Amino acid sequence: MTKLNKLKWVAAIAAAFFVGVTFTSKVSAATINNDYALSSNQGSSLRTNNNVVIAHATAVYAPARNVAAYEKREWYDAGAYVQYIVGDGGNIYRVGSEGYQAWGAGSWANANAPVQIELAQTYDQAEFRKDYATYVNLLRSSAIKYGIPTTVDDSSWRGVKSHLWVTNNVWGDHTDPYGYLASHSITKAQFAHDVQYGFGSSGNDVNPTPKPTPKPVNSTNKKHVDVTYALHQKGGGWYPDVKNFGSGTNGYAGIPYLANDLLYIKVSHGSIKYRVHTIEDGWLPWVTKANKNDTVNGVAGIKGHTIDGVQMYYTTPKGETYQQAYYRSQTTQRANYLGTCADNGSVAGYDSWAGMYGEPLDRLQISINDHSNF
Repeated sequence: MTKLNKLKWVAAIAAAFFVGVTFTSKVSAATINNDYALSSNQGSSLRTNNNVVIAHATAVYAPARNVAAYEKREWYDAGAYVQYIVGDGGNIYRVGSEGYQAWGAGSWANANAPVQIELAQTYDQAEFRKDYATYVNLLRSSAIKYGIPTTVDDSSWRGVKSHLWVTNNVWGDHTDPYGYLASHSITKAQFAHDVQYGFGSSGNDVNPTPKPTPKPVNSTNKKHVDVTYALHQKGGGWYPDVKNFGSGTNGYAGIPYLANDLLYIKVSHGSIKYRVHTIEDGWLPWVTKANKNDTVNGVAGIKGHTIDGVQMYYTTPKGETYQQAYYRSQTTQRANYLGTCADNGSVAGYDSWAGMYGEPLDRLQISINDHSNF
């Protein structure tokens, strides 16, 4: 966020947090809310050069809706506004106009950025994951739209730039968005990787998430499906296979507080594809086979590299009742399971993948069904 009147801005938004109405309706990541857009006679009339897209964080824990309302109301007196605010579970609020200068990071950045984007801050992990995916995809798509490289904070004077990069190379004293991203275990390297490749919801993922098979209408031809899976301990061996899931120590793959580097999954009916994210490599290619002796094509992962994310997709045979993979994980740094994931994105909060960037995944549970049993 811009240095100008920073304390005033933070105080105002913090106050708004306690009086604002919580925005709870679900909006697609591609939907832009124009309720707080500046009118044609507001904001700067100066056009920008198309050299950079600026990534910000708001520096205050308050709903994105409140931030957008404040920038709409106080854009002139506060001397601060950007084109978009992302938050409230993956929503996008427009304030300034694309291609025209915003007041977000000093004169050079404002003159060279057709788009500047704020990420609202939240303590809620589920809300953050939706916000983060939308934020990354909006940064990436904005860069592509204006012919700007999708590289992040490199030495060139074109690309996606954090406010920290502007501070280090041009002017200012701000370090966003990295402090906030780090609080949710997103490193600079991970952020750069994600912006470069995008997430599946935008179609820009290097290994796009496949679209779900349409649910058969009025079908009652449901087949029982067993899913068998196992994790390989980093620096050790394979844990015993687990079938489906249970409540005891035999009801999940892995063991508490120990990291893993390989995963294999197979199903008794239909087909499944899966992949893992590692701290060292990011997302690895999809795997469709299950063979512990084939560490190239039969399992997901790389020996010695720490798994911190898992994604999978179950395909129901044609004509049968639509089923999908429901799954959840724990990490070495958390006491309880993270939210349940569904391969078609039907579970609010954790739709894309299981895990938490930067935290070794230590336990995994999977079920194939037409509903979640978790």
